[in-house]
Amino acid sequence: MAPQLYLITPANPDPASFPAVLMAVLNAAEVSALLVRRGNADEAGYAKRAREIINVGQGAGCAVLLEDDATLAKRLGADGVHITRGPEAVQDAIMALKPSFIVGAGTAATRHDAMTMGEMEVDYVFFGPLEDATDPIASDLAEWWAATFEIPAVLSDPSATPEQVNSRGAEFIALSTSIWSAADPAKAMRAIADALRERA
Repeated sequence: MAPQLYLITPANPDPASFPAVLMAVLNAAEVSALLVRRGNADEAGYAKRAREIINVGQGAGCAVLLEDDATLAKRLGADGVHITRGPEAVQDAIMALKPSFIVGAGTAATRHDAMTMGEMEVDYVFFGPLEDATDPIASDLAEWWAATFEIPAVLSDPSATPEQVNSRGAEFIALSTSIWSAADPAKAMRAIADALRERA
C-alpha cells in the first residue's frame, strides 16, 4: 500500500502567492496532513498565515497541523500540532489537546527518543528534517519504527524525487523542499504521488 502524503509548507512562503500555489499542489494529489511552518514569523504573522492555510488545507480535506503552538491550534480550529521541542513539550501538548486534536512528535533522532515519545499518546512519530536534505539515518529509524511499533511513522524526505522516493515502510511520507523549489510544484507533487502508487 502506498504511504499517505504529509506536506510541509515552506518556512517563509510569499503571503500573496502561496495560497494559490498550495491549492494547486493539494489538488494534484491526495494529501492527508499539512504542517504549517512557523519560520521567522512573529505571533501575529504566524496566526495570519496559519488561518489562511487552515482554510485552504481543510477545504482540500487535509488535517492541518501547526508547529509547536497548541493554544493557537485550538483558537484557529486547526486539527492539531506538530511538536519539535522534545518529550516535555509533547507531553504538554497532549495534556492541552487530547483527545480532540492530533499531536505529532518530532523529530526523533535516536531509537531512545522515538520510544520515549512513542510511550505517550502521540498520533505519529516523525523522522527526518523539515526541509533541505534527506537524512539517511532518519530513513533507517523510520523503517525500524514502522516494522516494530503500531504508532504511525512519518518519514520526511525533503529532497524527494519520483526516481528515488521511498517510504521505507513508513505509513506517511513527508514532502517539502523538492516540491516548493520545483518550477511547477503541483506537477512535482503529482509525479511523486504517482511514483509511490506505482511501487506500492
